Amino acid sequence: MPTILITGANRGIGLALVKSFAKDGWKIHACCRNLERAKKLKAVSGDITPHKLDVTDKLKVESLARGLADEPIDILVNNAGVYNTREGFGSTDYEAWTEMLAVNTQSPLRMVEHFADLVARSERKVIANLSSRLGSISAVEKGGSYPYRTSKCALNMVTKLLSVDLADRGITTIALHPGWVQTDMGGEDADIDVEKSASGLRSVLERADPSQNGGFFNYDGAAISW
Repeated sequence: MPTILITGANRGIGLALVKSFAKDGWKIHACCRNLERAKKLKAVSGDITPHKLDVTDKLKVESLARGLADEPIDILVNNAGVYNTREGFGSTDYEAWTEMLAVNTQSPLRMVEHFADLVARSERKVIANLSSRLGSISAVEKGGSYPYRTSKCALNMVTKLLSVDLADRGITTIALHPGWVQTDMGGEDADIDVEKSASGLRSVLERADPSQNGGFFNYDGAAISW
């Protein structure tokens, strides 16, 4: 069976993806920062290997990559992310902004730089960065949320650049919008539940091929403008 590596796998969309792929027998490397508290992740049945990983820690990422050096990764999902501010113009939390850039933008690139070789050795060769429609410049209608939105906009550029740099290795790199999801991050008033988002994302991930390289897609497969 194929292998998938998911960051931020202890809750929300990441946990739902783990459950979905586990049901069909995929081999899963499930990464999260606080493995000791990941009771729901540990309770999922299947071929799942949990890993304690802070995606902002270069040495930890390098260590995990070395530990999995002999194992092809069919799909790498950079799902770990933070959204801890909704300030508008004039009340920006610059420290929070720095954290969001580190987690939402820099860490996915760090993961790809260390795991691209493993993805290239697999059959499917897919890398997916969990972005957001809020990072789309053409979709801007309201102001505010500067830190989060710019971190995801920058992630979209990272994704596009990776799609060029990794294309000759047969790797398909895409950005995904999970929808406005009822999670701790999205809140109770969000449009869809986590299972619907994860189901749609999984379908997009499993259908991904070189023709979609460098694309930005909604959880239902619809293309999103940058």
